[in-house]
Amino acid sequence: MRSNSNSKPAKTPQHAIKPPLAHQVRIIGGQWKRTPLPVPAAEGLRPTPDRVRETVFNWLVHLLGADWQQLRCLDLFAGSGALGFEAASRGAAQVLMVDSHTPAVRQLEATKTKLRAQQVQILRADAMGAADKLVQAGSQFDLIFLDPPYRQDWLRKILPLCEPLLVAGGLLYLEAEQALEADALPEWLSGWQLVRADHAGSVFYHLLQR
Repeated sequence: MRSNSNSKPAKTPQHAIKPPLAHQVRIIGGQWKRTPLPVPAAEGLRPTPDRVRETVFNWLVHLLGADWQQLRCLDLFAGSGALGFEAASRGAAQVLMVDSHTPAVRQLEATKTKLRAQQVQILRADAMGAADKLVQAGSQFDLIFLDPPYRQDWLRKILPLCEPLLVAGGLLYLEAEQALEADALPEWLSGWQLVRADHAGSVFYHLLQR
């Protein structure tokens, strides 16, 4: 059928136009289960996917037990706060989140306020500088999260500072752009034991212990 050249296209009803949803992840378990966490737009910011965190925290519960009330956690590249708030949701006694990106820090503070997460401390700082000051202060943690930007050699630089920050028997979570093999660990992981490892797409995640 030939269209009428004088006809005008129908307008989309105003109520049908929806703004794009902000990218977000969600807390998997604990008291804030299913709470969405907005992800700020920032270069290199790569929040740990929900299904990866579900696997990782299942590992942690198996290795550390279900009672998290004595655990102290450090997240040196907090980003969206997905890992740190997940730990706090499950009852961690202390969670220190570090990030140098101002918009990310503001979002972390907003989420902390929304959740009334008194056990969470947020620090705007460079990861290396923050880790160095924590070492000098004699601070130690039961669980350290490392999810740095890829391809910047962060792991090689930051791991030596993590050694004195981890209590005996503590665990370190590490994300990388490639898999780590237990029988072929790079030299910069000398002295570390690979406890668990898996991947989801291009995300390779690991638990290590001294």
